[in-house]
Amino acid sequence: MTAVERAYSAVRQAILDGRFAAGTRVTEHEAAALAGVSRTPVREALRRLQSEGLLQFVPNHGTVVPRWSEAEIDDIFELRAMLEAYAVERATRRATDEDIASLRALAEAQVAAAQEDGEHQLREVARLNSLFHEALQQVAASERLQRMLVALIEVPLVAQTFRKYSAEQLVRSSQHHLEIVLAMEAGDAAGAASIMRAHVLGARTAFYRAVGREAAPRAMAL
Repeated sequence: MTAVERAYSAVRQAILDGRFAAGTRVTEHEAAALAGVSRTPVREALRRLQSEGLLQFVPNHGTVVPRWSEAEIDDIFELRAMLEAYAVERATRRATDEDIASLRALAEAQVAAAQEDGEHQLREVARLNSLFHEALQQVAASERLQRMLVALIEVPLVAQTFRKYSAEQLVRSSQHHLEIVLAMEAGDAAGAASIMRAHVLGARTAFYRAVGREAAPRAMAL
């Protein structure tokens, strides 16, 4: 791994984990210390993170972690709901028996992890969740769709949504993945897509309730 990649990975993970909160200024010095590299590769890493939307340059203030407005949050979750539902429909039509088996194994592992206790529970659920969604994207076999979803999923508010779930919500969200796999096994692309939409919009509802707001009901053209 190059120095640029180390700097990129270290700062990116700090943003997704919430160590660099929204509105926080990220200096080259801090990023270099975090990654254990010099400031030269950090500059390129920060530019890459800016291009991906995980950082933004604010005149007279420097590089900061973006704050998300309520309208932007709605857009992110609604676009995710539409695109991930489409990804599941594509995946259902293309999935092999081996693909289904792999997805089922990930879904079952996530349900089991969600039912456990311990400080590493959320991290493991989040890891398995990411692997499941990534696997679906691979089966859907659309590089353009995958690039679009990465830009929507890998933003701090999405990565940290699990931290806002109650124990019951965490288990229910994990069970959605198993329900999606069951629909795929039955060849029910529309059913799998419907579950995925409910899954993503349920995450938005949990996010809003955790911050003391209600998600405004909005029609989705699908």
